[in-house]
Amino acid sequence: MILGAHQSISGGLHRAVRRGQQAGCDAIQLFNKSSNQWRARELSDGDVEALLAAVEETGVAVACSHTSYLINLASPDPELYEKSCRALKEELSRCQRLRIPCLVHHPGAHVGAGVDAGISRVAAAVNRLFDELPDDEVVLCLESTAGQGSTLGRTFEELATIIAAVEDSRRVGVCLDTCHLFAAGFPLAPAAAYRKTMQAFAEVVGLERLRIFHLNDSLTPFGSHKDRHEHIGQGQIGLPAFEQVVNDPALRSVPLILETPKADDVDDLGPDLENLKVLRGLVRQTQARASTAVPKDRTKSPAKPSPKKKAKPRPRQDR
Repeated sequence: MILGAHQSISGGLHRAVRRGQQAGCDAIQLFNKSSNQWRARELSDGDVEALLAAVEETGVAVACSHTSYLINLASPDPELYEKSCRALKEELSRCQRLRIPCLVHHPGAHVGAGVDAGISRVAAAVNRLFDELPDDEVVLCLESTAGQGSTLGRTFEELATIIAAVEDSRRVGVCLDTCHLFAAGFPLAPAAAYRKTMQAFAEVVGLERLRIFHLNDSLTPFGSHKDRHEHIGQGQIGLPAFEQVVNDPALRSVPLILETPKADDVDDLGPDLENLKVLRGLVRQTQARASTAVPKDRTKSPAKPSPKKKAKPRPRQDR
């Protein structure tokens, strides 16, 4: 499986890749700008070159970026809506320049205007931005949500409705999150319940849309509709659910990214090391053997080995 974690860009975008390597990640998620500010420092050629060099040297892929939490494409406030559209356009452009294949984005909150109105605003914004960025190859991944307040994306149907309203839907993917699914009322264990949830997603949205999967335990109970992340195995979800995810053959080419709590020091990678160790410990032996043929570009589906030559196992990633 492709396992990794969100990493801080403190000190430069390339530092996130280096931190990912130190934490034992196959791939990482990062913010491509400050997550709590509207304005972004302009990307320099040096920034881009440093990030690409770090990826090349470490073999750690940048699977995705995550948008600023300030953006709300579902907002009925015209000023905030326009500000959100401009901010998302900038983030898509930055990902394109940095060669980051996916941009994970929370659909937004309708703030009392109603689900249908919110979905309409989101789809209109995405259509507009795709028209303005016709050559952009970044996949915008709508993230499932816990359903707190008026947030959209709490059901697979809401995600599917947004996607159906986007004209160039090939540029739209989905990011699932274990904490969000659990809090929204989707069971992830035992095995039969997990299969039922994933089958529902496949039927309503389509498994081919799934580009990123966030792995987080939940501080709050099943169906709470609250988005509160916890370390793997230390929350309400339970290890059996994570065992289902990391052993699901359908997810072999989907990056599984931690967003679990961090240490105060961004260079203290102990929490990520421990969470990744727990997850790798859940991978069954047959799955572990199958994963040894993962290619260097771990954001793509594994290539089939040549019939004349056996694929070389890659070194163990234990740290």
